[in-house]
Amino acid sequence: MKNIILFGAPGVGKGTQASLLAEKFDLIHLSTGEMLRHEVAEGTPLGLRVKDIMNRGDLVGDDIVVGLIAKALDSGRNQLLDEWDELRLRRACGLGPDDPLPEQPQPSIIYDGFPRTVQQCQMLEFLFQKKNRRLDRVISIDVPQEELVRRIHERAQISNRSDDNEAVIRHRLEEYEAKTRPVLDYYKVSGRLVSVDGSGEITETNTRLCRILQHLLEQ
Repeated sequence: MKNIILFGAPGVGKGTQASLLAEKFDLIHLSTGEMLRHEVAEGTPLGLRVKDIMNRGDLVGDDIVVGLIAKALDSGRNQLLDEWDELRLRRACGLGPDDPLPEQPQPSIIYDGFPRTVQQCQMLEFLFQKKNRRLDRVISIDVPQEELVRRIHERAQISNRSDDNEAVIRHRLEEYEAKTRPVLDYYKVSGRLVSVDGSGEITETNTRLCRILQHLLEQ
C-alpha cells in the first residue's frame, strides 16, 4: 500500500499524468479538483458553497478539501468496485485472484491537487495516522510559468472550464506562489520530495515519472 502525491502548479499536467500512472500501475487516482468540479456540476450544497471560490481562482478551504479526502479513504469495497473492476482493485491492494477482498480495501493511491497548503500537509499527516497509512513520496512536476499559462489557455479551448481565463489563470498562479509553493519546502525537509522536469511532450514527462514509480512500488 503506497501513498504518492503528484505535485505542481496549475497547468503542469498533474491530472493527465496521474491518470496515466494510475492506469499503468493499478493505482487509485484521487483528484480533489475533479471531486470539487463534480460537486459543482451536480449542484450539491458543497458545490454551491465552493463554486464562486473556484471561479475566482481562490483555494477552497482546508477543512473542505481534507474532508473530501477523508471521505474517499473511507470508501468501502462496493463504492470502489463501482469505479473499478475487481481484478484491478485486487492488484492495487496486492491481493491474488483467490484472496478475499476486505470490506475496507487499502489500495495504493496517487493524490492529484492535494495538499495545496502547509496546513493541509499537517492535516493529511493526522488523517493518515488515523487510517494507518503513511506518505511514501511527493513528486513535483516542474514547468516554467509562461509555459504553464500557454498550456492552461490551450486547455481552456477544449475543456470550457470557468476557471481557465486570463485573469483567473494569473490569480491561480499567484495563489500557488503564495500558499502552495511552501508545501515543497515542507516535504523537502522530510526527504520525501523528488522533482521531475515537466517540460516537453506528455510522453516524455510520463517516462520520467514511470521510472520513479517503478522503483518506489518495487520497494
